Amino acid sequence: MDRHPNGVSRLRTVDILEKLIAIDTISRNPNISLIDYIADLLATKGIKSTILRDATGSKANLYATVGDDSGSGVMLSGHTDVVPVDGQDWTRPPFELTFEDGLYYGRGTADMKGFVASALACALKAADRPLKTPLHLAFSYDEEIGCVGVRSMIDMLDKAPVRPAMCIVGEPTNLTVATGHKGKTGLRADCRGREGHSALAPMAFNALHLGADLINVVRTMQAEFAASGARDADYDVPYTTLHVGKMNGGTALNIVPNQCQLDFEIRNIAQDDPAAIMDRLQGEVDRLNAAARREFPEAGIAIDVFNSYPGLNTSPDAAVVSFVKSLTGGNQTIKVAFGTEGGLFSSQLQIPTVVCGPGSMAQGHKPDEFIAAEQLARCDTMLERLLETLQSGL
Repeated sequence: MDRHPNGVSRLRTVDILEKLIAIDTISRNPNISLIDYIADLLATKGIKSTILRDATGSKANLYATVGDDSGSGVMLSGHTDVVPVDGQDWTRPPFELTFEDGLYYGRGTADMKGFVASALACALKAADRPLKTPLHLAFSYDEEIGCVGVRSMIDMLDKAPVRPAMCIVGEPTNLTVATGHKGKTGLRADCRGREGHSALAPMAFNALHLGADLINVVRTMQAEFAASGARDADYDVPYTTLHVGKMNGGTALNIVPNQCQLDFEIRNIAQDDPAAIMDRLQGEVDRLNAAARREFPEAGIAIDVFNSYPGLNTSPDAAVVSFVKSLTGGNQTIKVAFGTEGGLFSSQLQIPTVVCGPGSMAQGHKPDEFIAAEQLARCDTMLERLLETLQSGL
């Protein structure tokens, strides 16, 4: 710990990070222990937290404000859940912070407890300063399974009399300002056929075959987007993508299956409307259904959306972009391949938003995930500059 001139202990970012890593917040598990830790930590400086629990009470979002909450201010956003470690070959304990050769190892160090720790250290310092513009913290759950948990916080902010003037989502970008990411729509197709003995297969209708027909539709549409679709050169894959991730069906080799389920997704650039893509998909499904039902009335495909979030497409000329660049000292902007909660803050709340945080997503979701000490230090410097600005007034 460092010490203020008055002798009061002050937690460093790495001290907080050590606590955060030690709490297993894999998305399938509760995060309430971590939220309670954060609330108690903030309370030591008189910072009040609003805790938004889910229906079970075992998961929660946390929102807190430092300074006069009648002003708009700057919001620092991060998620508290992490991805599983099952089946991964870790050489260091995933839920214990390990420091080696300038790197901090542990699940969530890069994605994205490193930023959460730095934001908390910033808030503790902010409590001792006369801020003219408030600082807000927004920590969510279940981001890793499709930006699910943050929705209750979105609803709360939507009803608030004043919203933050801007938002920094601290996902790992090596502290380069990211202005955009693609939107995502998760879809599930229920394919129905007619069961029968495989020796009499032509007298039945194979649901797996119907699912394969849908996969061919998805692949054809993907090929068209790749060949002639709209382009955004700021992305590594500069066009909208469609991808089938799961296919389940069948019970035995000698039974023609009557059911098959597909999970697939659309990741769209801003120029493409996911609703229009889904309309086109539905038209192809209608065609497949009509053909199947000529002989098998019970056959067909039904598609449901089980998850979606909007993309982020902040103008590079927006004030939030130049402001966060001034904090990092960088001039470059990028767009990131992964989704964030930033699209929700931007589209549903009209809060100007960028993504900018320490570490690299190249280390995220992998065994021996790490963040460099240099990146944490740079993030602390960025947020110290933010505090200086909030003291003088945004």
